[in-house]
Amino acid sequence: MNTLGAVQGASWYGKWLGALAMTLLIVTTAGAEQPGSTGSSMDWIELDSAGTRFVVAATGKRFTPWGLNYDRDAGGRLLEDYWIDEWDTVVDDFREMKSLGANTVRIHLQLPAFMGGPEQVDEAALAQLSRLLELADTNRLYLILTGLGTYRIDDIPGWYQTLAEAARWRVQARFWQAIAMLGHDHPSVFAYDLMNEPMLPTNRPRPPRKWVTGKLGDWYYAQYLSLDLAGRRRDDVAAAWVQTMVAAIRKHDQRHLITVGAAALFPLRVSAVYSAAALANLDFVSIHLYPRSGRMSDADVHLDSYQLGKPLVVSETFPLRCSMDEMARFIAASRTQVQGWLGFYWGQPASQIDSDSNIKNALICDWQAYFRARAAIINNAE
Repeated sequence: MNTLGAVQGASWYGKWLGALAMTLLIVTTAGAEQPGSTGSSMDWIELDSAGTRFVVAATGKRFTPWGLNYDRDAGGRLLEDYWIDEWDTVVDDFREMKSLGANTVRIHLQLPAFMGGPEQVDEAALAQLSRLLELADTNRLYLILTGLGTYRIDDIPGWYQTLAEAARWRVQARFWQAIAMLGHDHPSVFAYDLMNEPMLPTNRPRPPRKWVTGKLGDWYYAQYLSLDLAGRRRDDVAAAWVQTMVAAIRKHDQRHLITVGAAALFPLRVSAVYSAAALANLDFVSIHLYPRSGRMSDADVHLDSYQLGKPLVVSETFPLRCSMDEMARFIAASRTQVQGWLGFYWGQPASQIDSDSNIKNALICDWQAYFRARAAIINNAE
């Protein structure tokens, strides 16, 4: 990563960025209010009649998700680690994400926090999620509820690790039934994201219990849907899993959108969860894409490959491997292919970060300044 360039690269928009960054930007989806049964004043978001873009249900006005992943805090704690004992922290973080100009927040729900056993849903976790939905409504922030997380390997219960594939899928379906039953009447739910970066093995079986992968720091962000294809095609397994999870959600929620966040892999390989059979059960395409300096054209190839006839959202992106200047140009240039972008917020606003202490902090501050400024452009364009 060109870290020096990441700090210097944003200078081309610096003159107008300073003025915009001083303004508190409230991004809304303007239009008539359509209260949900919860008493919410938020507008429902849906697909247009052609199924090719997001719109406000009451007005038909275009909606562009411009948001942040809220997956952990600056100290590396997952949301469920502190969302009960330190609720005020969550409240402050949602206010700050709104002040940055976000209209959408993607949260990452850990399966071990919600499932106490194969058939036991944790009611306390559901109650806290209900509280979070109300907080999102208060701040007029739409939520992408990403489920089935097993990010911290020490938290994964032994009973879950030892389940065979079919039994594991049944637990995952029960998780989604519970989440959908809770969220079905909340307009603040933008979408259900079935799993973060599901994977499938090659023809060689994986070792027993080795369900998680994608290690980054202390977390395992990806997991396998199967350990052994047993002669099946990867696309068929993915389609069967997607159909199972979607059917679980649709038992209680016929309205909210459904997607699955797939890693945009290098070299290029379209995820099996976006095979034709799997895609038929999903409402939009969601990929995680981190452009690389010197290989920015790869990002364009990925965007082209995921033009599958449904809206495309880059639900994870950040200048991890490129400069801030390159990231800004990537987002601006991708507007013809992408209908939404989500970066990251780790619980600290730039005002609390010493940007001079290291390159990482400088990059986070530059990202937040860019995100706030770009929010004004996206909102005014709709």
